[in-house]
Amino acid sequence: MSTAALKPKQKRKTQGTNGSSFDNLEIFLLHLPTTIWYLIFCYAPMFGVVIAFKNYKVRPGKSFLWNLFVNSKWCGLDNFKFLFKSSYFETMLRNTLGYNTIFIILGVLIPVTLAILISQLYSKKLAKVCQTAMFLPHFMSWVVISYFVYAFLATDAGLVNNIAKSLGIGDGKHMWYTDVGFWTWFLVFLNVWKGMGYGMVVYLATISGIDNEMYEAALIDGATKWQQTKYITIPCLRPIISIMFIMSVGSIFRSDFGLFYQATRNSGSLVSITQTIDVYVYKALLERPNINLSSAASFLQSVCGCITIVIANLVVKKIDPDAGMF
Repeated sequence: MSTAALKPKQKRKTQGTNGSSFDNLEIFLLHLPTTIWYLIFCYAPMFGVVIAFKNYKVRPGKSFLWNLFVNSKWCGLDNFKFLFKSSYFETMLRNTLGYNTIFIILGVLIPVTLAILISQLYSKKLAKVCQTAMFLPHFMSWVVISYFVYAFLATDAGLVNNIAKSLGIGDGKHMWYTDVGFWTWFLVFLNVWKGMGYGMVVYLATISGIDNEMYEAALIDGATKWQQTKYITIPCLRPIISIMFIMSVGSIFRSDFGLFYQATRNSGSLVSITQTIDVYVYKALLERPNINLSSAASFLQSVCGCITIVIANLVVKKIDPDAGMF
């Protein structure tokens, strides 16, 4: 036997004309546009957080950076103190946390239930029709939805008032956009209606990946549909439910601006239930120009969101060590 045969085979490297390796060039070029986008629009603006700790003033004819770092003085935590003492702070914190708690609970229960029900349909065509019908609202803008809602709830020409008038129920002139009690729960309905399709598709994709042999073995053992769901489907869905739950909890200090501002058409009578942190940031920035308060509220929102997502991940991993995002 020759000595050459005893030498281990060495991995041949792909080299270019200049002698450097190009093994990962395609992957690098593939992620490069996304990396550039994140650097420009996500990381570059981060220096703007210093506005939350400054008394930002604008001098005409000067650049933003000059006004920020030269013309504006440091004020420490004064912006946050003013924010906490604001008459709107308690209301916007209550609305943001209260509604998001309801959204998180319903955002798990309803999509999981719908995904399990659709997976049990014998007709695949019917399942696809139901899946498409439920997923379609996810792609609709809140601006479009607000016009649909207005077509139903308008005082003079709204469909609901016209039907009530034709049936002789009430005077047919109910002002829905001033009805706080109605919108308190209608906001929950709109959020669930628009978002349940996305969650359902995620869970349905997970269900389709479950090994059919598990169901066949359970069927041979005499397990009912409910028992198959309880002991096979739900345990297999637990990892993805944990991830979706952690992501939802991480956004508990954020609200859907389109839901609370566009869908309600910024009705002044509904401020007590629509004033969330995101709506406050918008109004403080554009309606009552105060970039200091809007920056402080947004910075506080981001910090609290980071803390909650870490806590949620720790709690989930405490309950199930195999679950969690990190």
